[in-house]
Amino acid sequence: MRDLGAGFGYLVKGQRWVARHGRSYGFGLLPGLITLVLYAGALVVLAVWGEDGVVWATPFADDWASPWQGLFRGFLTAVLFALGLLLAVLTFTAVTLLVGQPFYENLSEQVDADVSPDGTAPRSGLPLWRELWISGRDSLRVLVRALVWGVLLLALGFLPFVGQTAVPVLGFFVTGFFLTEELAAVALQRRGVELRSRLALLRSRKALVWGFGTPLGLAFLVPFVAVFLMPGAVAGATLLARDLLGEESADDDSGARDGRPDAEGVSR
Repeated sequence: MRDLGAGFGYLVKGQRWVARHGRSYGFGLLPGLITLVLYAGALVVLAVWGEDGVVWATPFADDWASPWQGLFRGFLTAVLFALGLLLAVLTFTAVTLLVGQPFYENLSEQVDADVSPDGTAPRSGLPLWRELWISGRDSLRVLVRALVWGVLLLALGFLPFVGQTAVPVLGFFVTGFFLTEELAAVALQRRGVELRSRLALLRSRKALVWGFGTPLGLAFLVPFVAVFLMPGAVAGATLLARDLLGEESADDDSGARDGRPDAEGVSR
């Protein structure tokens, strides 16, 4: 239970950090806004032409009597849109992080420097193209894992009672885990932690990960909220990554230390 509360605490601290650093927050909003426009357009296309796609894919139902044809194709259309929405939720963070790699990398470094006792932040030393390649490759591998879970949960959703009670709850925990992985990867990749090691690290503190990622996943279901929470989520995930690695941190609620420049170079 302590880890569960600590995970949620990092989510809150991340939002408080960006609230104190307005310029970093402003730049951090740009990738989310770009991704939101792209995803909104894709979902509108799915909503408008999804039924046509279902009709095209089910020619065997053309001769079915009413109302079975309409019910069957209506059900498939609803499932198609639900899958599209689930895919959007699962991939929004990964795509936003990929689009905003330079922005979030810089933001994460600022958080590290702000809470590090010596005021320094780990750096990968890799060129931008290499960081983008690693981020895209790892995001795709995580997405495959998330989709496997998504298909499994969708199948379990048809079970009586369990499908309407336990499965949605499990789905939010799964979403929270993968959201946390994507967000913490910004800080962990700079430290040279590979995907397999990151997943093992997160599994070793599941309650901490769930406390951070599950409420964030729930919040991301609300339209537009993900855009405004993303910068703070990256900041909070950086603090969480430091905890996972056992790195010492100064009081991150107090901002930069006395007399030391803060993350934006302003002396206190």
